[in-house]
Amino acid sequence: MELSKICIIFSLLVSFSSATTSVVDFCVADFNFPVTPAGYPCRNPANLTVDDFVFSGLGVAGNTSNIFNVAVTSAFDLTFPAVNGLGITLARLDIGVGGVVPIHSHRVSEVILVTEGTIIAGFIGSDNTAYFKTLNKGDVMIFPHTLLHFQVNVGDSPAVAFVSLNSANPGFQFITTSIGANNLPTEIIQKITLFDAAQVQKVKKLFGGTN
Repeated sequence: MELSKICIIFSLLVSFSSATTSVVDFCVADFNFPVTPAGYPCRNPANLTVDDFVFSGLGVAGNTSNIFNVAVTSAFDLTFPAVNGLGITLARLDIGVGGVVPIHSHRVSEVILVTEGTIIAGFIGSDNTAYFKTLNKGDVMIFPHTLLHFQVNVGDSPAVAFVSLNSANPGFQFITTSIGANNLPTEIIQKITLFDAAQVQKVKKLFGGTN
């Protein structure tokens, strides 16, 4: 599926988190100032060109040489400042054979469109019900905001998917790295996860945690 068609589909699918009427047409992020709950301050429109509204990074496969065999290429506010304040984001997922996007959550909802390969995707409701399904090229699935979700490549070739989220910076919190990349004492993690000490230490070693 052509990248232009993908973008059109996501433009139609994304649901905006607010119906508030804007008093400006756009607000390309100005990184000279700190971010606020409403996003970054706006650059002066007089200094903008059409190139500020174009992002070309999603046409190139990401590097999947990591423990999860996955790459996420994002068009978020920090990489695509034009989405600042617009309540929309795009990202490309490259998932190698056997690769996974580990269980994680966002502040906002997500739509995924598979363009190559076969994956199992799913989320877990707040009542612990698991909703998961094998997705093939052209399939679309929604992940409601804040709920834990994941993707696993179950095919015999690399998979590619594009996601859209209704925030300029949706935030990612991966459960595994959240446990392993900090200085929370092992004995506390054992109590709150039911992992044994060896499992906790293994995860901490992988992600740079201490204690």
